[in-house]
Amino acid sequence: MAENTLLEKVLSLQDKFNSLESQLASPDVMSDMKKFVQLNKDYKQLEPIIKAGLEYKRLSDNLASAKDVFMNEKDDELKEMAREEIAEIQAKLPKMEDEIKIMLIPADPDDAKNAIVEIRGGTGGDEAAIFAGDLFRMYQHFSESRGWSLEVTDQTPGTSGGFKQIVFKLSSNNEGVYGIMKYESGVHRVQRVPQTETQGRIQTSAASVAIFPEAGEFDVDLNWNDIRLDLFCSSGPGGQGVNTTYSAVRLTHIPSGIVVQCQEERSQLKNKDRAFEELRTRLYNLEHQKYLDGIAAKRKTMVSTGDRSAKIRTYNYPQGRVTDHRINWSMYNLPVFMDGDIWECIDQLQVAENAERLKEAGE
Repeated sequence: MAENTLLEKVLSLQDKFNSLESQLASPDVMSDMKKFVQLNKDYKQLEPIIKAGLEYKRLSDNLASAKDVFMNEKDDELKEMAREEIAEIQAKLPKMEDEIKIMLIPADPDDAKNAIVEIRGGTGGDEAAIFAGDLFRMYQHFSESRGWSLEVTDQTPGTSGGFKQIVFKLSSNNEGVYGIMKYESGVHRVQRVPQTETQGRIQTSAASVAIFPEAGEFDVDLNWNDIRLDLFCSSGPGGQGVNTTYSAVRLTHIPSGIVVQCQEERSQLKNKDRAFEELRTRLYNLEHQKYLDGIAAKRKTMVSTGDRSAKIRTYNYPQGRVTDHRINWSMYNLPVFMDGDIWECIDQLQVAENAERLKEAGE
């Protein structure tokens, strides 16, 4: 993409950006909350592109001025200053160009959302449930390191520890959680001697991780007339107050057959609100999956298609190694990784995806 073409593409968005800014200040728009939310989302997506484009234009103009001085100025000191400025700007521009190219490629519209995470023990019986618990603690520590909030919605403990299933929400006011966590969606495989193994044999077990973008209030038109509400007593720890009152909530969306439940709060009302949020998210995800399938059909090596049946990562305890099969990335410090230090892997997945998107844009 030539320099002028790149600038033209960015600056062509300036009028749209200015229009969004004007509309957001309009009393008519502010009274229509659904429209305001959408315009604000569009504005926030364009803002960093416009900012980067203007900075790129400023540096390009400075480069042209410095070259003019270097070619025409007689004073040696001024020529040397111009030469240094040219070298400095020319070192910055290629990286800025790549960053802007990536910004100009339409991003997943849900990257800025919070995430609902579901971990299920798969093949391996009790060991799979224990591993699901290990994955939950890994994400718990990772979320703590980034200052995210974690709320458990539902859980079914394993008979020997861990979880047969656990569902939780990750949220942040500062960054898009789904855009980071979406790379974790898929089958995670573990190779180790299980706690339940008496003869010291290495066993392979698995757990599946599903990451959903949390649906906002205006993303899904959900009618209570389409929902069946069931109340029941919570199971698991919590004492008599939890286990003998009908505080747990199960919601069934009749048209789709989707069922969600929440029993983590003592308050029936809070459980109902959380279950409603998750139901809305799962309905939204039906449409979002079509978007992901469309991407997967176009890209052969896409690292975040959301295919939850794909084996994405292996955790090999005897070798102390974790390997992500999508990008052939390995780390030989498994205890640190399991303690939540997973950013290096996610960063490499993002780099691989951006490289692929740049290649796709150039074709």
